Amino acid sequence: MPKTNTLVKICGLTSEEQALQVAKLGANAIGIISVEESPRYISAEIKKKIFKSLENFYPNVERVSVVKNCPIDLIIKNFLGKPSETIIQLHGDEDIDYCKKIKERIPNIGLWKAFRIKTAKDIAKIRPFEDFVDAFVLDSWNEETYGGSGKKIKSIYLKNLEFSKPWWLAGGISIEWIDEILNDIKPDGLDISSSIEISPGIKDINKTDTLIKCLKKD
Repeated sequence: MPKTNTLVKICGLTSEEQALQVAKLGANAIGIISVEESPRYISAEIKKKIFKSLENFYPNVERVSVVKNCPIDLIIKNFLGKPSETIIQLHGDEDIDYCKKIKERIPNIGLWKAFRIKTAKDIAKIRPFEDFVDAFVLDSWNEETYGGSGKKIKSIYLKNLEFSKPWWLAGGISIEWIDEILNDIKPDGLDISSSIEISPGIKDINKTDTLIKCLKKD
């Protein structure tokens, strides 16, 4: 496998210790879930502590706060003063008007928008957002959850995708799928969560290390 420039985001961290371990392994971004119904949810106070540690020790790692259908005023309130995240990731049903408003209210933080892909028609829904966000996350569609299900998007929907903004592939990213992802799908980044977990929010550091090395090796 050739060396790639594919970025790696490890999402759903719940402890400061694991966040620092994952950053040391070479992750480009670390995500914290700020969605209360998620089994990986942590409070704004704990999120702030984790992101502050990352900012101090690994300032080049993107710090991603994942929200879903959240009032913008509440997002700002959960900054607890000065924001410690570098990215807000919208993982719900937010529309273009919402994206415009959040960019106006929080202009100094990057904005990513996730889309759940069930059919080819869902891909077409992404393009109108290209002028209003900084990156896309393509996740699998699941009736029971908006993310973290471990299910893969059908590869047929992912071939030859081109957007004007970077895009991340999420949903069931595993070592077994890496060759096809890098050779045929070619996303800008991989968003990885449940496939490297011992339990929701607790990562298997050895699996995480293996997966990152698999992506970064010559």
